[in-house]
Amino acid sequence: MKIALLGYGKMGKTIEKLALQKGHSIVFKSNCNSTSEDLSKADVAIEFSTPEAAVNNIKLCLENNIPVISGTTGWLNNYNDMVKLCKKRNGSFIYASNFSVGVNLFFNINEYVSKMMEPWKEYKVSIEEIHHTQKRMHQVVQQLH
Repeated sequence: MKIALLGYGKMGKTIEKLALQKGHSIVFKSNCNSTSEDLSKADVAIEFSTPEAAVNNIKLCLENNIPVISGTTGWLNNYNDMVKLCKKRNGSFIYASNFSVGVNLFFNINEYVSKMMEPWKEYKVSIEEIHHTQKRMHQVVQQLH
């Protein structure tokens, strides 16, 4: 499979390494906005860029019939527009706020505990999850504290 990596930070580099190990090829890498010419050789785009670039990257892929997977956070105020464009173009688009197995297990545990605690309204239960301490956004938040 020919893959375009839209976002070449830590996650993009990890995806590249895994893709190459599986026999796929990386036909394009970018940290910012791309063009249709850049993506013309790709079978799929994997988008882990920045909130500022994500919408344009996803839109470009959908407009050029390139299936796109996005894990970028911080752009969801435009999510419905991207879903509409995907439907209009009969495209393929997958978004997840987190692809981490641990975080998704945490989501399931949280849901399970919430159902268990439902009968006991007098309790206020909270849990906290901290992961990916090397993520760019986490570093910015740490600097603010």
